[in-house]
Amino acid sequence: MSKFLKEFKDFALRGNVVDMAVGVVIGAAFGKVVTSVVDIFINPIVERITAAAAVDGAAAGPGVAGALITFLGVVIEFILTALVLFLIIKAMNKAKDLTKKPEKPAAPTTKKCPYCLSEIDIKATRCPHCTSEIK
Repeated sequence: MSKFLKEFKDFALRGNVVDMAVGVVIGAAFGKVVTSVVDIFINPIVERITAAAAVDGAAAGPGVAGALITFLGVVIEFILTALVLFLIIKAMNKAKDLTKKPEKPAAPTTKKCPYCLSEIDIKATRCPHCTSEIK
């Protein structure tokens, strides 16, 4: 049983799982913010537009116009959520790239013979092509 608990702990504390959990929580909270922005600011604008376009000045009722308002609100909410999450992920990736240490270039394994300019082993003291002694 203790091996099972150890494996579960290793799984739960692995970086990817923790990152995913944080992402889900932030995504849910952000979804509520976007929903309220759409409900408070965007839906009234769409309602006024559909009311102005109604025939004979009749108010937009719960029929087609109401369904259109609801649908447009959901589409706008999705687009705003996707856009902001894209910007957040882009910023996180940029920050992650800035914290990476640049890799050191690999040590050279060959050098050029100063006489014949052929590639030779870095430790060579004599060129195998022109037999010149290399210092």
